[in-house]
Amino acid sequence: MKIKNVISKSIAFAFIAIAMLSCNDDEGSSIGLTNLNLVFEDDFNGEAGAAINSEFWNFDIGTGQNGWGNQELQYYTDRPENVSLDGQGNMVITARRENFQGSAFTSARINTRDKVEQQYGRFEARIQMPGGRGVWPAFWMLGSNIETEPDDDPATIAWPFVGEIDVTEMRGQEPFRTIGSIHGPGYSGGGAISGELDLEDERFDTEFHEFAIEWSPDFIDYFIDGIRFNRITKDDIPNGADWVFDDQPFFILLNVAVGGTFVGFPVDSTPLPQQMIVDYVRIYEIAN
Repeated sequence: MKIKNVISKSIAFAFIAIAMLSCNDDEGSSIGLTNLNLVFEDDFNGEAGAAINSEFWNFDIGTGQNGWGNQELQYYTDRPENVSLDGQGNMVITARRENFQGSAFTSARINTRDKVEQQYGRFEARIQMPGGRGVWPAFWMLGSNIETEPDDDPATIAWPFVGEIDVTEMRGQEPFRTIGSIHGPGYSGGGAISGELDLEDERFDTEFHEFAIEWSPDFIDYFIDGIRFNRITKDDIPNGADWVFDDQPFFILLNVAVGGTFVGFPVDSTPLPQQMIVDYVRIYEIAN
């Protein structure tokens, strides 16, 4: 893997270009947590067209524009046309251009809430990403007590106070770039704390890559194919803001959005359907 550059972002998208080894100790190396035990693995084995394992995964259903924010255009479904196994050891999320329930596009968003949740450790997935202008794939995590309905238990917390860790999200029009971010109170949305990595002579939408974070009480490290390219610590958040990543487990989400504030609108030439092909998802705990 050839890495062209790393771009470190601070609050409100102040971009600072940095060399690969200049930001943190051991950046650009494969050094990471060594005391890890595998606690969850889904290799997506099964027949072509089969549903994903309901013991691990939930479906988010509904319109992206009204139900999920960000001015997304897709309708998320649980149909095999949008999410299923491919019979070759992969799970495939497919974004399509089609009229469905009042939306012009369909796709899928799945999560492990209340089924597979973990505090600290390593979270990784091997994925071939989709591409195309206005296509927005993501592998990310949310705090387990996030508020999703007005009548949720009083113990639940609204976003961004619950915390969000984006292991990777991508703009389809930039298939060479991955972005890893955290969102919390005072550093969310366009003010998220992020790091970016660009590939040289390679693309994320033409081959598989392993995306991972290692999360400890004091920092979150970001990896591509075993190479660490960014570290976010408590010292990186704004003065007076809370580090909301040390008091609860998080669950995993995988989705492909179409349109939205992050990527802009798709155009007529955007090639659809587009697929996120996931080889595996794994979670490791930090051993005592």
